[in-house]
Formats: sequence, C-alpha cells, structure tokens
Amino acid sequence: MRRLAGRVAIITGGASGIGRALGEALASRGATVVLADRDSALAEQAAAAVVARGGAAEALHLDVTVPEDVRALIALAASRHGRLDYLFNSAGVAIGGEAVQLDDHAWSRVLEVDLLGVVHCVRAGYPIMVAQGFGHIVNIASVAGLVPVPFQAPYVAAKFGVVGLSLALRSEARDLGVRVSVVCPGLIETPILETTPILGADRGRVLRLLPKAMAASACAERILCGVEKNQGIIVVTSLARAMWLGFRVSPALVDHGALLAMRRLRAACSGGDRARSRRLEDRRP
Repeated sequence: MRRLAGRVAIITGGASGIGRALGEALASRGATVVLADRDSALAEQAAAAVVARGGAAEALHLDVTVPEDVRALIALAASRHGRLDYLFNSAGVAIGGEAVQLDDHAWSRVLEVDLLGVVHCVRAGYPIMVAQGFGHIVNIASVAGLVPVPFQAPYVAAKFGVVGLSLALRSEARDLGVRVSVVCPGLIETPILETTPILGADRGRVLRLLPKAMAASACAERILCGVEKNQGIIVVTSLARAMWLGFRVSPALVDHGALLAMRRLRAACSGGDRARSRRLEDRRP
C-alpha cells in the first residue's frame, strides 16, 4: 500500500521502539521518513533498514530537550522535502520508583524529555503546518496520561501534560487545516522496559508483575489506523482501553486497583521487607 507516497514524516525517538516501528510502517506506505534520535548510530541503522526494503528514510541527530536544535532540524527537514505532513513525537524516558525516592534529577529528566520535548517539537512544527495549511501532529503519551498509576509519578505527570496539550491544540488547529492526535498505549515491547531505571526494587520481580506487552509493530499499525481516522485520542492495547473506561466509570475502583498494585510493587522491593511495606501503607490519609 503506497497511499502515502509523497508525504513527509518526522519521527522523534525514531531509532527504536514505537518510533522505529512507525518509521517502518510509514515508509512501507510510501512516505519519506526522517528518523530523529539522540542515538545517531542506531538511527542510521534504522534508516538503512528502511532503505534496504525499498523505502525512503534518513537519520538525523536530535536531543528534544534542546529547543534550538529541535527548531533547526524540523525547519531543515521541511525545507529539504518541501513539506511536513506528519510530526510524530515519540521520544521518551521513564524512571520507576516511589515519589519519596526520586531526586531533582529524576523529576527534571523525565519532564524535560517527555513533556517539554513534546512542547519544543510542537512549537517548531506547528507553525510550519499552519503556514502550509495542512499537517498532522501525533504526540505519543501513554495510558498513564489518562489513568494515574503508581511508582512513576514524574512519567504520569508528563504524560497527563502531553494529553492536555494535545487536546487543547487539537481544538485550536482544526480550523487551520492541522490535525492533532495523542496516542496512549499500554505496555509495548520496546527497549524502555530494559533501560528504565527502577529505584529500590528488583527489576526481574517488577517485570514479572507486568502484563504481556504488545509488539511495537502492531502498536504502530494501530496508531496509523487511528491517525487515518483522525482520532483525537488513540488508545492502544485492550488492557489500556479497559483501564481508561474503568477510570471514567469508577475512579474509586481504579484507585483501589492502583493501591493493590503498589502493595505488590513494594513487596518486590529489594532490601525492603513486608513490615516496612505495611508501615508505609498505614501512613496513608
């Protein structure tokens, strides 16, 4: 299916995970993809793989926390290709741990990449799309941007911010020819599962508590289906949809489920014991 022939897509975080899968799926449909990532070598590998399969792709280095670099890259890509049809903001990081354990660096790192990184990209790409009268911004958030989950407060704060930004911008952009969607996936098979720092807990035990993850390629197909339909909120995985529905119907029920999940996480803490876990729980208001 080459129905996106001639379209141009910039994908941040395009070297791996959901970003790379989106690049491959878009290229297979005929789009030219720009894979932007901090890991230049991995981005080059991803672009080369797309080209080897007959697609059009290039890799560019980008740190989304540096606004001037973001503006320069997006302007360069749009100028080089003469248009900007899609901007997928997929770059992201996470840190697992209880809020009491997280220092200033943990908070600032997650918020700078996951929230401000999206802001920088939107500020750079949106005016170009408004000027040309078309385009689609797709911000990758998380089900944690729709339903608060424990053990990753900075990530939740950032993703709720991305959802709010996206929905507000969608209303503003509609009459200007620009579409905006926000993607809220559940658990997806990406390198972030292995690279995310987890404070005060045994990684193996924590990972065993997680549900089965969806393949990134399947996630990308679901995202592009939602983009084609111009869905405002694209929720990926059955469990994520169930969590979102449950939170809207009964926030108290989901809150109770989060409490049970937090107790299981505390039980998995390395160096912690159940007595300490119970003492912490008893302090809740």
